[in-house]
Amino acid sequence: MENYNPYSCDVCDKSFSKSSTLTTHRRTHTGEKPYPCDVCDKSFSQSGSLKRHRRTHSGEKRFACNVCDKCFGQSSSLTEHRRTHTGEKPYAFDVCEKSFGQSSSLTKHRRTHTGDKPYTCDLYDKSFTDSGSLTRHRRTHTGETPYVCDLCDKPFIECGILTTHRRTHTGERPYVCE
Repeated sequence: MENYNPYSCDVCDKSFSKSSTLTTHRRTHTGEKPYPCDVCDKSFSQSGSLKRHRRTHSGEKRFACNVCDKCFGQSSSLTEHRRTHTGEKPYAFDVCEKSFGQSSSLTKHRRTHTGDKPYTCDLYDKSFTDSGSLTRHRRTHTGETPYVCDLCDKPFIECGILTTHRRTHTGERPYVCE
C-alpha cells in the first residue's frame, strides 16, 4: 500500500498523513513555540520537547555513559555523546562526503549546499538555516540576554559568549598555540 499524505505544507514540499503533524511542522517555518517552560523563559514548538527540557531543571539524568560517567536526561543525548568516544559519524552526505554524529548536523550542513533557510524573522527580511540562529537573531530585537555571568552579573545574548567571558575572571586559556 502506498503512503497517503494528504496534508501538504504550503511553504515547502513536505506532506504528512496527519493534520496535527503538519501543524507541528509549520512551526519550523513560523518559529512559533506555544509550549513555554514555567521555570525559565524558553519555549518549545512541541510538548514533548518541553517535557524533556523540564528535566534540565529537575536535574533528572537517568542515562549514564559507561566510559566517562557523564549523565544525560535523554537516551538520545547519551547515544550522541557516545559517538564522541567512538568517533562514529553515521550520517553521511553524498554530495561532499562529509559525515556527522548527529542527524540534525547533517540537516543543517545540507542547507549550506541547497541554500535553504526555512527559519525567517517576522520583523526583517532575514532567514536562517537553523532555529537556534533565528532565536539568537530575535534577541537583537527584544534585547533579551538570558545568559548572565554568576561572577559579575553581566548579561549575554548567547551561552558561548558567556563561556568566553567567564575566562576573563578565571584566567583559563584553553587554546594553546603549537
